[in-house]
Amino acid sequence: MTDHVDNKTPEAVTAGEHRPDSPSYEETLFYERKPAGFWVRFWAYLIDLAVIWGITSILLKPVFAAFGVETSDSNWYAPYTILSAVLFYGYFVLMTKFFAQTVGKMIMGIRVVSLKQDRLPWGTLLFREWIGRFLSVTIWPLYAIVGFTPLKQGIHDFIADTTVVHEESYRKRRMLKKTKSDGSGLQENAAF
Repeated sequence: MTDHVDNKTPEAVTAGEHRPDSPSYEETLFYERKPAGFWVRFWAYLIDLAVIWGITSILLKPVFAAFGVETSDSNWYAPYTILSAVLFYGYFVLMTKFFAQTVGKMIMGIRVVSLKQDRLPWGTLLFREWIGRFLSVTIWPLYAIVGFTPLKQGIHDFIADTTVVHEESYRKRRMLKKTKSDGSGLQENAAF
């Protein structure tokens, strides 16, 4: 005697076939913000670099020129290089903390969101914008993975459990929930 194996897909069960001892599936539709892809984030980053370059040229260079300190020294420990780095990372940290977006992200209509909390805590933000961005800037091919992950996350997003989403764009998602009926009409909902 052979055992009968039921190979029905969830779609077949949803379509109307239901046995009292088998789970049935219920489809739920919901909308979520659409993740921002590589190119929109790339252009926002270029805009941010232009903003940082402008701020550095307006604030730092005149001060160094007034004191006669050279700004073209390319050593990492040069005062101008250190202050430029502080300005670079400070810009990303403070703008993301208080606005959830930088000027480039504002122009492109995207923002940073946490995947675990409503607001971005300081610890998450510092990891994302300081350590994660340092990795992305230092090993720039790592930034390209944004185009290949489902939530369009870069290394700095994976470190901090964040992603970047479009502000006014949503995508429709379907989720199947398994329900089990005991024949009495009562059902228990569980995540599929």
